[in-house]
Amino acid sequence: MSVETPAGRAAAGAAAADAAAADAAAADAAAEDAGAADAGVGTPAALDGHRSLVDADSGGHPERERGRLPGLDGLRAAAIIAVLLFHLDPRWLPGGFLGVDVFFVISGFLITTLLVREHRREGRVDLRGFWTRRARRLLPALLVLVPTVALIARLVEADLLVGIRRQALGALTFTSNWLEIAAGSDYFQSTSPQLLMNLWSLAVEEQFYLVWPLVALALLRFAPSARARALVAVTLAVGSAVLMAVRFDPAEGATRVYYGTDTHLMGLMLGAALAFAWAAPHRAWTSTGRWERVRRPVLAVAGLVLVALVALLDESTPFTFRGGILLASLATAILVLGVVDRPSPLRSVLDAPVLRWIGQRSYGLYLWHWPVILIIEADLAWAQRGDDGYLWSRLWAVLVTVAIADLSFRFVETPVRQHGFRSAAQRGLRRLRYAGTRTARATWAAVTVLTIALAVVLATAPGRTRVQELLEANAADAAPTPAASASPSGAAPAPSASASNAPSAAVTQDWTMPTGAEIDAYGDSMMVGSLQALRYYFPGIRIDAKSNRQWSQGLAAVTERGDDNRRAVVLALGTNAGVDVGRARQTLDALGPDRMVVLVTLHGRMSRIADDNAALRELARGRGNVALADWDAAVEGTEGQLQSDGLHPSLVGAHLYAKTIRQAFADLSERHTKKQVTLKDLPLPK
Repeated sequence: MSVETPAGRAAAGAAAADAAAADAAAADAAAEDAGAADAGVGTPAALDGHRSLVDADSGGHPERERGRLPGLDGLRAAAIIAVLLFHLDPRWLPGGFLGVDVFFVISGFLITTLLVREHRREGRVDLRGFWTRRARRLLPALLVLVPTVALIARLVEADLLVGIRRQALGALTFTSNWLEIAAGSDYFQSTSPQLLMNLWSLAVEEQFYLVWPLVALALLRFAPSARARALVAVTLAVGSAVLMAVRFDPAEGATRVYYGTDTHLMGLMLGAALAFAWAAPHRAWTSTGRWERVRRPVLAVAGLVLVALVALLDESTPFTFRGGILLASLATAILVLGVVDRPSPLRSVLDAPVLRWIGQRSYGLYLWHWPVILIIEADLAWAQRGDDGYLWSRLWAVLVTVAIADLSFRFVETPVRQHGFRSAAQRGLRRLRYAGTRTARATWAAVTVLTIALAVVLATAPGRTRVQELLEANAADAAPTPAASASPSGAAPAPSASASNAPSAAVTQDWTMPTGAEIDAYGDSMMVGSLQALRYYFPGIRIDAKSNRQWSQGLAAVTERGDDNRRAVVLALGTNAGVDVGRARQTLDALGPDRMVVLVTLHGRMSRIADDNAALRELARGRGNVALADWDAAVEGTEGQLQSDGLHPSLVGAHLYAKTIRQAFADLSERHTKKQVTLKDLPLPK
């Protein structure tokens, strides 16, 4: 029992009175399907359910008539805008993916509040009704999305349909996250974009909706107090965050811990903990004098922390998965408390009409934005355009997404949410009958044709993208052969314990332009895809390249070859995991100062690219034997140089890639010999 000041007691009295009014309004609102239709997602279907939760301090606020919590729509709007910016271009908002965690917190809070209030009011929870309302909220738009984007993608770019059968199964069974983990998908890499990739968070939320009501009911029955229930939820949140931190391996990528329900439960649980505390007489301690004193600075700090995390964190920062997501979820929970607590400037801003409009459609915006972005990219070939064309394609993606989301909200989601599946279907069939026989026949014929077309599309979807086929075709040829990696005496060189620290003395310093027979090349999938072009420009070049190779593996390959490394070396690594500065420095040290070394910069839409290339420039600075092949600058603003994934060189781009490396060797030679190197302009092979 807390000790309160007179001001605190007054606040508590007001809160208690308003709480009673809130519960009465909630009881009325609970009768409406719309009121109970809360949730969407960490995708953001977040929660029209808050329409059945009246703000405890709404007083005469007009929104109280409709039974909603003012401000939460605005918070959801901010979250979907962050996610949208991240998916449009990760460089614009590196931590925009944290918007999903904002949705998780809101969802956990609203769902648990619904359960607590129904249990308090009825002495039980209608689980069948709860799950039915979730289905009404989630399924209609999803059932429209999956076939629509599959059919359109087939017309635009077949590569977008790779894995579509698995993705459709995951979408319709709410198991997308686990199916993608099993398939080895990577959320943060764009080498093979998946049409329904964003539905992983919808799966996490739906799994939460299936299991959490049972857990919450057990807590309501057996836990002695709201404090104890909140403590259980906080413990689950911390446990999930610890599991994410422990299981995160930078070398393996973040997808397992990011997709996993077990490792990404902290936002939902913090929201649930807040709901349990909010249901207590002290209203999550907001009725105390202490909260009144610290409320504004605490909310300001929470807002600043969340903004900083969204602006500064990215997928390549280990802290993101070792505390960053938990911190963002905690900051969101504090902001949610500040919004629902009482009228305030923050609530007024978040309840602005435009933010409310966006928030109400956040589920549709989340569902549609990613497939729309991929389809427009493929159709308008964003990677082959200059800056202006790229920006216009991004704007067009936003406009199309907003238009579809609004239509979905009005004509798909709302009718089913309000009337149920059966009634909505009957209304649709009735309208079709009244439209006339000809219209009805045309409609049913179109439905039949589209159904057959969808079946054909799913059955004939490719198993690999054209880029993957190219890389696989080149992979065996890009791997070093025993003969290629053997020492001149025929014995494979043994790795030297000091190879990464001591320069090799097995090469005679020579700064003339190297021939292909004097060059070793170590690389990842970028080099694998450019294999033939490199051999065309450097006949006799010895290539050791492998998809997904990282700097640690490149260092191992260089040190294993040891003194047998040729006098000129190309290093093109880091596309998948970024530049490991320590391993890259060790690799350069192992090659020594007498070899000519070319570092190839990275290109892509990943937010880390600028930092990676800055690190490569810093590595080259001060080393007279190292030059930079600026592939990023060479391909920027060009047309036709990249594959459909926007990352790997096309057949034409592979020649630009090879020429960029050749020019770097020429520049390095001229720097030391002071003699101009004349490069022959080779024609593109027919």
